Order: sequence, then structure tokens, then C-alpha cells
Amino acid sequence: MTAFSPLSIGPHHVRPPVVLAPMAGITNAPFRTLCREFSGGKGLFVSEMITTRALVERNEKTMQLIHFDATETPRSIQLYGVDPVTVGKAVRMIVDEDLADHIDLNFGCPVPKVTRKGGGSALPYKRPLLRAILNEAVSNAGDLPVTMKMRKGIDDDHITFLDAGRIAVEEGVTAIALHGRTAAQHYGGTADWDAIARLKEHVPEIPVLGNGDIWSADDALRMMRETGCDGVVVGRGCLGRPWLFGDLVAAFEGTGAAATPTLREVAEVMVRHARLLGEWIGDETRGVIDFRKHVAWYLKGFAVGSEMRKRLAVTSSLDELRAQLSELDLDQAWPAGADGPRGRTSGNNRVVLPDGWLKDPYDCASVSADAELDTSGG
Repeated sequence: MTAFSPLSIGPHHVRPPVVLAPMAGITNAPFRTLCREFSGGKGLFVSEMITTRALVERNEKTMQLIHFDATETPRSIQLYGVDPVTVGKAVRMIVDEDLADHIDLNFGCPVPKVTRKGGGSALPYKRPLLRAILNEAVSNAGDLPVTMKMRKGIDDDHITFLDAGRIAVEEGVTAIALHGRTAAQHYGGTADWDAIARLKEHVPEIPVLGNGDIWSADDALRMMRETGCDGVVVGRGCLGRPWLFGDLVAAFEGTGAAATPTLREVAEVMVRHARLLGEWIGDETRGVIDFRKHVAWYLKGFAVGSEMRKRLAVTSSLDELRAQLSELDLDQAWPAGADGPRGRTSGNNRVVLPDGWLKDPYDCASVSADAELDTSGG
């Protein structure tokens, strides 16, 4: 087994070099708790996307989303913003109020509500704007490390990751994560790991993390060997499978095989996940309703009839969830192929952008503070 060095994010040493990708509506405190428990507390677990405007305005939902469990360390917040001044204010607020230990900046989100305002994966095309945001973030962060997550570019004709990587180094960013897809690809096709290798060669000064198509611990090891990246960011691969982080620790440390839970064990995690959501939200029914989106991911590959899947997807209490799960054949072994792709796979999308966005990568007149989103998460 190849030995990999710990990942250094400022003063934080992440061993093994594994990061939970921020996912809107998914990587809230309950899900991070599950992933962290399975990993034995090893790795780095990042919050879902927090919009800088909502944070500065102390939006109620946003203030809940930035809550960290007392056992979470380091506390990692991902910020989204398009206005340098607002980003700077949000970062300063995090520092002054001790809200986190690490700040990640979102330049990778491909969804229309983000890109149509020039944010997420659209933003690095405007080089001066990217530089201004990074400068404001780093200069206001004090001792907190600032990292960024991005995609290859908007589409194959508008690739930005190498320019963005060089700007990040020049502005003092601590590390970069690259999802090996363009915004147009969304989550379709195959992630371009060669791009991750190219970025690592282009910015040897700081750690580069690879993201895309890590469905198993073996995929993570292979990505690091093939690209030379310093760490991996795992997103859709852990949907309905928080124990993947235990697999990753075992693989990097050479201590064991991947987990193959029975349906009974999966069902126990499902109930715990739903219960944690209810406790976090402060309402059991709302917690179980929020959990519904996870049901299909947890049950992927198991022999569960369509009618039962529909019933499980409309549960509204823990007792109802437990009762319906008890009707399943809980002695089913972990199904072959359940470690494969999961989550959204659509690709070849038209990227929704502000009018005239692609005319000039150096003209940022079309971006204003009004482009800031006022809500966080999914």
C-alpha cells in the first residue's frame, strides 16, 4: 500500500486526507455526525453551502445551518458569494464571533439559481472578480485558512481551472479542490481526473484535492496515485452510505475491508439519521420528512418493492419509519453493485448565465451586490 501524507489545511492536519464535500440539503450537522462517527473522527467534514448575504443579515435558517456539534473539530464552513464586500464581511463575522475554524469558498455549484447570478461555477470565468473575492476573504480571515472548491470551467469552450488556480495561489488560498467536470456536465459523464493532475502540476505551492467519481475507498486511493493530488473530496458516493468514511479510513490506514452492512444494519442507521434530523430541527415530524430524500439512497440495490419504497418515502414519524422498515427482509446481505454511482447523473446541460457573461472574462460590470443569494443550503 502506498503511504499518503496527512493533508495540511493551515494549522489543521487531516489524516487520512479525506474531505466530505459540501452538499446543499445533505451535509447538515446530523449527516456530518454520522459520517464522523463511522470515521472515528478522522477526516474533514464541511457544512452545506452558506450564503454570505444571509449570514451577514443573520437569517434564521442560516444561523441554524452554521451550528456545529461540540465534538466537531475543525469546524468547516463553506461560503457562497459573488460580492467581494459581502464576502469580506461574512468572513470577518466568522472570525470575530468564532463561528468556524476553516472557510471554504464555493466556486463549483452548477445549479441555475446560482449560475444565473454569476455565482458558483460561473464565477471563475470573471478573473478580476474571482481575485477580488479571494483577496477579501483571505485578508479578513486572520489566522483561519481559506480554501476553495471549483470545477474545470463553464463548458469545454470556457475552461477556467488553471487560471483560477494561479489566482488562488497569488491571493493566499490554502488549498484548492477541483471537481473534474464542467458546469455544463453537472454530474453526468465521467470526471476528468487528468485535469486534477494538471492542476496539481500547475500549482505545486499548495495542496490540491480531487473530486469526482469516488464511489469507493479504492477509487480514492486510485485517484491519489493517478493524479498526485494531496487529498480527496467525497460527495455523492456517501449518499445513503455514511460508513464510506469508515471504509476510507480503513483503506488509507490499511486496517480492514470495506463495510458490507446487512439491511438490518442499514435500517438502524436510517432510523438514527432521521432521529438526529428531528433533534436538530426541533421537531420529529419535520426531521422524518427531511429524511425522506435519503430513503432511496440507503436502500439502493436491496430487494425492496416499489410499493414499500413509496410508503417509506412518505413516512412522518419515527414509529412509522421503524414499523415499515421492520416489514422488510432485514437479513438481506449487502447487495452486489450497491457501491456504485448514486445521486444525480444528468449531464450536457445549458448553463444559465447572466446576459453577456461570456463576452469578456475581464468585464465584471454585470455583477452587483444584488446577485447575492439571500438563503443558504438546499
